[in-house]
Amino acid sequence: MVRHGKHLGLGLIMAISFYVVLFLIFSTIFPKTKAGEPQNGLQWADEMFNNLAKGSSYFIPKVAKNNEKFMGTMFSAKIKVGKPEDKPGEGETRAIRSAAILTAAGAQVEVKVDELKIEGDLGMILKAALDDADVMFKNEGEKIKAKYAVAMATDDEKQMFRQWNNTLPKISKQFEKEKKIPEAKILTAVVKKAIEPAYNFYKVDGAKVKDHIGLMTFLLIFYVVYTMWWGFSIFFIFEGLGLSMKKAKVKKEV
Repeated sequence: MVRHGKHLGLGLIMAISFYVVLFLIFSTIFPKTKAGEPQNGLQWADEMFNNLAKGSSYFIPKVAKNNEKFMGTMFSAKIKVGKPEDKPGEGETRAIRSAAILTAAGAQVEVKVDELKIEGDLGMILKAALDDADVMFKNEGEKIKAKYAVAMATDDEKQMFRQWNNTLPKISKQFEKEKKIPEAKILTAVVKKAIEPAYNFYKVDGAKVKDHIGLMTFLLIFYVVYTMWWGFSIFFIFEGLGLSMKKAKVKKEV
């Protein structure tokens, strides 16, 4: 069975060492989380890349600058915040909570079951949304609780903040139907570049790539080398056993 002993031995050594490294990756020898919980290599890498992703996702000041020209832009909109999968009462609760953030931003809001009739200053409402997003992005959720807890009857800051995402996209869709393109674009920018990153990266510590360039380079090189490592181990094992792939001979017609 063995055709090339050296190749087989090299392949087995590479395969065994590959699994040793894999075992280390899945062991909890890596730095603990911020909360002091142990984590394996994949969890540690995932946390690090989340930190780097957050560090490069802070666009709130730029969006706030673009929003300045909408100060004093009055609008009215009628939106429905209920969802098909809602259980009895959930749509109404969402409407009340959505009204709370808009009212705090200076809008006049009329609630009817799961529908909202909104009148207000677009720039001021978006400024309030951006201010809340900045607070959440900086992991200062207690400020959101202090601002909305009484009106929303909950102590879940992410649920409070999520009401911006329940309302602004719907207002944007109405603006699109009304051909109010600039207004629709600024709403979309606020949601995509401020609300969503702030919500998704809440309680994640931001980090800059330039401060971790050495570690990033090592991980990228390691990923490439480790992938090839397994491929070459299989290749040498097969070579050692005399199994190989060769180009088939072209049959000539007689």
